[in-house]
Amino acid sequence: MKKNPARNVHLKKGPSKLLETINASIDVDQRLYREDIEGSIAHTKMLGHQKIISKKDQTKIISGLKKILKDIEAGKLKFKKEFEDIHMNIEAHLHNKIGSVAGKLHTARSRNDQVVTDLKLWIKKNGILLDKNCQTFQKILIGIAKKNILTVMPGYTHFQVAQPISLAHHCLAYVEMLGRDRSRLADCLNRLNQNPLGSGALAGTSFPINRQMTTKLLKFKEPTVNALDSVSDRDFAVEFIFVLSLLGVHLSRLAEEIILWSNQQFKFVTLPDDLATGSSIMPQKKNPDGAELVRSQAAKSISHLNNILIILKGLPLAYSKDMQDDKKLIFNSFDTVHLCLQVITELMSKIKFNTSQMKNAVDESYATSTDLANWLVQSLGYSFRHAYQLTAKIVSYAIKKNKILEALTLVELQQFDGHISASILKNLSSTNSMRNKTSYGGTSPQSVKKSIQYAIKKYL
Repeated sequence: MKKNPARNVHLKKGPSKLLETINASIDVDQRLYREDIEGSIAHTKMLGHQKIISKKDQTKIISGLKKILKDIEAGKLKFKKEFEDIHMNIEAHLHNKIGSVAGKLHTARSRNDQVVTDLKLWIKKNGILLDKNCQTFQKILIGIAKKNILTVMPGYTHFQVAQPISLAHHCLAYVEMLGRDRSRLADCLNRLNQNPLGSGALAGTSFPINRQMTTKLLKFKEPTVNALDSVSDRDFAVEFIFVLSLLGVHLSRLAEEIILWSNQQFKFVTLPDDLATGSSIMPQKKNPDGAELVRSQAAKSISHLNNILIILKGLPLAYSKDMQDDKKLIFNSFDTVHLCLQVITELMSKIKFNTSQMKNAVDESYATSTDLANWLVQSLGYSFRHAYQLTAKIVSYAIKKNKILEALTLVELQQFDGHISASILKNLSSTNSMRNKTSYGGTSPQSVKKSIQYAIKKYL
C-alpha cells in the first residue's frame, strides 16, 4: 500500500514531513506488535462468530496476521513511518498479503480501543515478569538472612549508629518492601484487567459485537463498563509507572547502602569485580558503578510518573494525541527499573560481607546504650527519663576513657549508681543486645527465624 489507510481521504493535502515526524510513533509502539496481532485475531474471531464478516474472510485475515507475526519475529518485515503506528503498519502489511479483505479487520473497532487493549495486554505480560523477578530477589535476600541470623551490624537513625541489629534483620526489611511492591503491582494488574476492545472511538458501536467473547479470548476478567472512559483515561498506566517508581526507590535505597558499605571507612562489604570498575588514573580504586547506576536510574521512572500525570491533567474526554507519549513513558520506566532489579539481584547474590568489621563498628559506637537504660528501668524500677540521663553520664565517661561500654567494669558503673549489679554486664555486649530484642518483628534470632518463615510462606 502506498497510502496510509488511516488518512482522511477528504483532505486535499497529505501531512507535511514535519507532521509525519512528530506524528509517527512506530519507533516506540512497534514493541506492541505481538499484542496488536493477538488483539486483532481475537477481534476477527468475534466478527466471524457474530456473522459481521464471513467465515472465509475470518480465516483469511487470521492466517495473514499469523504470517505477519512470523515475518516480524524472523526480522523479514520492516515498519514504515508513513503508516504512523504499529496498528496501521500491520494493517498495511496485511493488505499486501491478502488484498482488500484486510480492510474488514477494522470493522467495529477504532485505533482508540485498539491501542489501549494492546497496552493493557503488554503491561499484564511484563507485570508478571516483573513480579517473578522481584520474587527472585526476595529469595536471594532471604538466603542471605538465613546465613546471617547471628551476624551483628549497626542499625542507623539519622545515619548515626543507633542499635545493634542482625544482617538478617536488615535484609528482611527489604524483603518486606519488595513484598508491598509486589502487592501494589498485583493490585494494578487486577484493576487494569478489564477489556476495552469494542469501545470504539468513544461511544461503542452499532455492530452486534460480543465483548464477552473477546474478553475471554484475551484473558481479561471482564469488559470495561463505559466506552468513553475506556479510551480516554490512562490511570492504569499512571499506576503502573507509580509501582515501578516506588520499586526503583526501594532499589535505590539499597544501592546507596551498598555504596556506603563498600567505602574504605566502612569496609562492610566486598563488591564482586564484575559489577564494579577501576579508575582511569587511580589503580587502587574499586568503584561501585553497578550500585551507583541503580541509584541514578531510579530518577527516570519518577520523572516519567510526573510526566504522564501532567499530560493527563488537562485533557478533555476522550482521546487526544497527547496520549501517544504514554507508551514511551511506560516502556522506558519498565526497562529502567527491570534492569536495575536484575543488576542489584546479581550484585547481592555475589557480594561478600565483612562480618567482623560490621561488629566492630557496633562495638565502637556505644550502640548498646539503650540496653543499659532499659536494664536500669527493668531491674531498678527507674523511670526511663531518669535511666536515660544516668546512661548518658556513663556513656560520656566511657568516651572520655576511650572504652567501649562492654569494657566498663562493675566498679566503674557503680560510681554512677551503687544499685547497679553485675547482671548488667551481659546486657552491654552487642550480641546480647541483639538477642534481647525478642518482640515480634524484632532483631533477636528467634524473632528473625519467625520472620524468615513468614517471608518464605508469604512470598516464595
